[in-house]
Amino acid sequence: MSGRTFEGWTIGDRIEHPIRRTVTETDNLLFSTMTHNPQPLHLDVEAARASEFGQILVNGTFTFALMVGLSVGETTLGTLVANLGYDELVMPHPVFLGDTLRATTEVVALRDSRSRPEAGLVTFRHEALNQRDQIVCRCLRTALVRRG
Repeated sequence: MSGRTFEGWTIGDRIEHPIRRTVTETDNLLFSTMTHNPQPLHLDVEAARASEFGQILVNGTFTFALMVGLSVGETTLGTLVANLGYDELVMPHPVFLGDTLRATTEVVALRDSRSRPEAGLVTFRHEALNQRDQIVCRCLRTALVRRG
């Protein structure tokens, strides 16, 4: 178990997650088709070249999912009861094929669960950054986490 129980967290805890991931054309293509997203900016090289980006834009929901996935090992692996919600999701910079992403996490809130005495709520601020240290995705994730 790599994740922490509720008592293991304090507000202000910060993690630089060790796993980095270079986004490939296959990642973007499979995710876009699996989720039935036909957006030409993700799938059509000619349409993407004609856009303001000039190249394929990686599916934003893939970027979001990858950011959360990169964080799980050091946050909630083995301790999660349920993710309760994601808030304030923003994508301030685009992600392109070949970008290498990393994630950081900060604990911004803690509270006891009113309905589950065996768990507590942890609110994480996750950020994904590219190889140029630009934030490409940020959100708050509220997780119901087991007590120790």
